Amino acid sequence: MSASGAVPGPDGRLRCPWGLSAEDYLAYHDEEWGRPVHGDDALFERLCLEAFQSGLSWITILRRREGFRTAFEGFRIASVAAFGDADRERLLQDEGIIRNRAKIDATLANARLLAGWSPGELDGLIWSYAPDPADRPAPRTVADVPAVTDESTALSKALKKRGVRFVGPTTAYALMQACGLVDDHVTDCVARGGK
Repeated sequence: MSASGAVPGPDGRLRCPWGLSAEDYLAYHDEEWGRPVHGDDALFERLCLEAFQSGLSWITILRRREGFRTAFEGFRIASVAAFGDADRERLLQDEGIIRNRAKIDATLANARLLAGWSPGELDGLIWSYAPDPADRPAPRTVADVPAVTDESTALSKALKKRGVRFVGPTTAYALMQACGLVDDHVTDCVARGGK
């Protein structure tokens, strides 16, 4: 396949080119990206990390993920919802995360909002926008992978309508890819289909 299709990794198995572009990406590509993620706290974490990634490279977030998890108490919605002004100031000084005031404020506001939702409500809402896999041909190359879809635009609107902040259509689509609502591993990739 061409350079924008699946390429052989260090073990000779074919992968999406981005999965081989940095050492930190390999395990994330093979074991996480595109695999179904369920649970309100788990999806809250992905939603937050995708928002923090906005305008940055995903590798920047991936390399700081453990710092984020420590700073935000494992992204447990109930814990983050209880953060006060001292926690906000602590986060703004934490070199283990991205210290962006707007993104930190959105994370705290989203946690407070989601803490009032019923258990499973975030999971149910997000997954209700998963497209039928039969309607989505496997991308042959990375050029075939969209940045935004009708479903991600609709998910973004639905989340925003309910008060969730910092979740535009591109962020919503990145969330859909990361959490397995869509499988955007290229056709010949070893990880396609959750293999």
